[in-house]
Amino acid sequence: MRKLNLLFIFIVLLSLGACRSDPDTAAEITIDNSVKTGKVTGKVMSQNATKPIGGASIFTFDDKYKIYYTTSDADGNFTLEAPVGNHTIHIQTGNGSNFRTEISANVKNNETLNLETNQTKLNQVAKIAYVKGTYDKIEDIIQTLGYTATEITNNDLANLTTVAQYDIIFLNCGSRNNYSSNPTLYSVIDTNLATFVANGGSIYASDWDVAYLVGGTTNTTNCSLAGGFVPDTKLCSKNIGNVGPVGATVNNAGLTTALGFNTLSIDYDLGAWQKITNYDPAYWEVLVKETSSNDALMIRTNHFTATGVPTTPIGNAPTTTFTTVCITLPGNIQISISVPQVLVPYLVALGATVGACSGSASSGYIYYTTFHNHATGNIGNAGGILQYVILNL
Repeated sequence: MRKLNLLFIFIVLLSLGACRSDPDTAAEITIDNSVKTGKVTGKVMSQNATKPIGGASIFTFDDKYKIYYTTSDADGNFTLEAPVGNHTIHIQTGNGSNFRTEISANVKNNETLNLETNQTKLNQVAKIAYVKGTYDKIEDIIQTLGYTATEITNNDLANLTTVAQYDIIFLNCGSRNNYSSNPTLYSVIDTNLATFVANGGSIYASDWDVAYLVGGTTNTTNCSLAGGFVPDTKLCSKNIGNVGPVGATVNNAGLTTALGFNTLSIDYDLGAWQKITNYDPAYWEVLVKETSSNDALMIRTNHFTATGVPTTPIGNAPTTTFTTVCITLPGNIQISISVPQVLVPYLVALGATVGACSGSASSGYIYYTTFHNHATGNIGNAGGILQYVILNL
């Protein structure tokens, strides 16, 4: 009988032990893994707070380095869902290497934090230069946004040390002058521009200044002319355009978001403008095209490569603490952004890759518009396109 009582007590004790939970196990079971969030709203503005900036990237990260991302609409407005806590809100255009702003924000659960316009102004990080032209003044548009650019000359372009000081160079239509009197000078310029872009510098050329890209004197009259640095197989442009308005369609989603429209009329107010007659679609992205003919009117590439080009630090590259990475968002949408270097290993561990999402690893951008950019000229809706070009180089 005693043995039976002892057995009974032993079974009872076992059953009590089985009902008792391990404290750590219980904590894991009851943890709520959902992330508490709030909203951050604001209006992205140019540096002088006079122009709203559409199509800007706004993002932050939680403590596990998950990205929270949105874009500004054509009026610059945005609403970002962000994790609760103290976080850095990033505002960028392009891949963030040339224009970006960082804001410290305390996000509270289920509350909306409204950022002031003095916080959401898009800052210039890039060192910008321009070559004065005969027909264009992109520098005027740069200045209307509150940004600064330094005037340089063709003699400066022939000095690689000078060129390498800048992140972006704007080539105004008509600046490639006096070619015939000094072809050696332009040969050096072409080599320097190739080095500049191959090492991450970005270039914008307008109308006749396509000659810097593909050769020719003040403009291009045929394919495969002497000079330039973009391979002849990639682009041909001839000055055969006619005076008058051209119906155009915006062919890029990011540009459409920034503008708030996807059709416009571009007034070609000067005769013999450069008409793109042939381009490599694998090399160039068409941003704006003629509606009726589908001819390219505005193109860009970051696929430039060149053999034998020296490795040269460009612009802010030697001192920057930011790195460009490619992150894939839900829906398999890829974005190129610049983040503090300290974040890179953690983002890579989550699947990000170092460098832009597309293009050659070290190439900067080349933008080319067949239309003009004079701020006081008859550019109409194209003005918004040119602002986009400036901020996305």
